[in-house]
Amino acid sequence: MRIKSSQSSGERLSQTKSMVLQDPDLPPKPISRHRRNQSQHNIGGAAETLVVLKGEYLNKAKISDGGKKLRKNWASTWVVLETDKLLFYKESKQEALTNLKPGCSPDGVDLCGVVVEWTTERSSRKNVVQITTSSGSEFLLQADNYPTICKWHDAIKSTADNLSKGAGGQASGKPGIQRANSTEYLPRHGLLSKTLSLPKPAPDSPCTKEPEHRRSLIFKSSKLTYSMSDSADKIGVKNRLKKFISRRPSMKTLQEKGIIKDRVFGCHLLALWEREGTTVPKFVRQCVEAVEKRGLEADGIYRVSGNLATIQKLRFLVDQEEEFNLDDSQWEDIHVVTGALKMFFRELPEPLFPFPLFELFVEAIKTKAGKQKVQVIKKLVLQLPKPNQDTMRVLFRHLQKILTCSRKNLMSTQGISIVFGPTLMWPELDCGNMAVNMVYQNQIVEFILIESPEIFGLEKK
Repeated sequence: MRIKSSQSSGERLSQTKSMVLQDPDLPPKPISRHRRNQSQHNIGGAAETLVVLKGEYLNKAKISDGGKKLRKNWASTWVVLETDKLLFYKESKQEALTNLKPGCSPDGVDLCGVVVEWTTERSSRKNVVQITTSSGSEFLLQADNYPTICKWHDAIKSTADNLSKGAGGQASGKPGIQRANSTEYLPRHGLLSKTLSLPKPAPDSPCTKEPEHRRSLIFKSSKLTYSMSDSADKIGVKNRLKKFISRRPSMKTLQEKGIIKDRVFGCHLLALWEREGTTVPKFVRQCVEAVEKRGLEADGIYRVSGNLATIQKLRFLVDQEEEFNLDDSQWEDIHVVTGALKMFFRELPEPLFPFPLFELFVEAIKTKAGKQKVQVIKKLVLQLPKPNQDTMRVLFRHLQKILTCSRKNLMSTQGISIVFGPTLMWPELDCGNMAVNMVYQNQIVEFILIESPEIFGLEKK
């Protein structure tokens, strides 16, 4: 009877062990017949499959839901590890069970098929564990105490590994791992073996060479198609440009239709003379009259700069030949008018003192003295073209009026010459010393300003 009972117990033990699914990739373990070894093996197996942590407060953040990235928000959560799930409570489990509202349940993660790993890239915090589920959701767990989070990492990883090994894939009747954003199921054991155990294929293996070769062929064909279409587009653009240029009207036609208008700023004085019919540009006369009307006593007249945006606005109106009145409120700042006048002289293609006479004026101011210098300068002024000569006469007569109010506007002959020296004359080629040229420019303008009654035949005031 004893022998029979022992045989029946042995048969029952063998049947029980035959029901445990072994990993087909691993060699079968020898079955020990010793009763002590059997009891220790059973105790160890139970300890491996039943890893339970009652609960502890950890910092949790959900960064992905089904493959869709979420904003990372850390929150202190009561975490409980059960035999097959990881549960998250906002409070401790006892408080959560007492305060749990009807129909509410804690958040949970099925640990079958999850991947547990340490991470330093997903967060700047230390001691962070990343949990990736089979559906593509990702969680982060963190604790300031390293032994605490290490305990949870080992326990969760051990539970997940045991559940994955015991699942047995689709053969045991349980569904496989569902790929994120897909209805296709994959065997759990096969996926884990590919993820955890199988080495990466060598770079020289055929399985890596064939896709690269196919990819290179696709890239070359697409590049060839793109280059052909690109060259065709370029040819079409060139043909359209040629047609447009051949049909484009001439400059004269555009000027006659009024589409393109001759500018005032940057226009040669001779061209303005032919267009306006006067040797002194109209804009120069308008500015001079406005300054003499309400700006002779303005402090720092011609020395103080006006608002550049307003000056450019006035310049635009002048170039477009639109009507404007310098007595309007928008031009009430007299320094805007003086700034526009100085800009007009600076932007002349050839200065008021023409390029061919620049060196002659410099030699005259250097070598001659007294009345002889006045006669030489006067002779050079008379050699100027008619528009330059008349414009210079109007301008220096105006500057003489500025000097008559020098006590109020605080402008002297030297101050005016510093402003108008580089504005009215400059060399055609900047080959010399700029500082030396500026000295001579100022001296020439100052001398003409002082001797303007003699040079231009003006009345002394």
